[in-house]
Amino acid sequence: MAGENWSREQTIVALNTYCKIPFNKVSSNHPEIIRISKIIGRSPNSLKMKIGNFGSFDLELKAKGIVGLANASKLDKIVWDEFNNNWENLGYESELLISNFTNEPIEKISRIDLDNLPLGKERESIIRARVNQSFFRSTILSSYNSKCCITGLSIPDFLVASHIIPWSKNDKIRLNPHNGLCINSIHDKAFDRGFITITTDYKIKISQYFNEYKFENAVEDFFLKYHNKPIILPDRFLPSKEYLDFHQTTIFKK
Repeated sequence: MAGENWSREQTIVALNTYCKIPFNKVSSNHPEIIRISKIIGRSPNSLKMKIGNFGSFDLELKAKGIVGLANASKLDKIVWDEFNNNWENLGYESELLISNFTNEPIEKISRIDLDNLPLGKERESIIRARVNQSFFRSTILSSYNSKCCITGLSIPDFLVASHIIPWSKNDKIRLNPHNGLCINSIHDKAFDRGFITITTDYKIKISQYFNEYKFENAVEDFFLKYHNKPIILPDRFLPSKEYLDFHQTTIFKK
């Protein structure tokens, strides 16, 4: 299939891979590129170049002087434009295509625990939600090179793909990676409850709630020392200033 044109299905799976691998780590030797290339019937180098094509559309990469490749096809642009504004569909549809390519159930390739799930449409809805949640997490951790944007912690089990605007407030952007931050589990809970926030100039702001605990060493180490410090910015999918402003004005406990 090496000499054949890319299909729409293959291109969507390539965009899925683009989201899941840090751009500076994309190579034909990357284990995930090797794995996905086998699944869709392309060479690792071909998939690597397709990911580079998507990079040429990414304005955030261009702003950093990273221009991607210059041989993108019309289909590449069509798929990018379709899903760059429809993250809900990208997550599930791309994982479903991988499921079809491998003839494996989507819950298996997405590593979803099916124990105690109901049957029927409710089961399908739960599986879809969990597939999308898994895709969102992979995309956010990849964007931040699997490092907490506040502390730099890089232990995956302690990292959370945190929503800036909670699902309950706006379900239309729940899978938009511009609505995500990679944070460790402690600061994620503090962020979720409004004890810390990130300003629109990407600095950490600590609530005055902690003032009565400021003499505790743990409070200083975990929170106060980060006040006004810049976060570690992602390589892609920069947090939306609109979403950060919402968090600061609506959720943050001033």
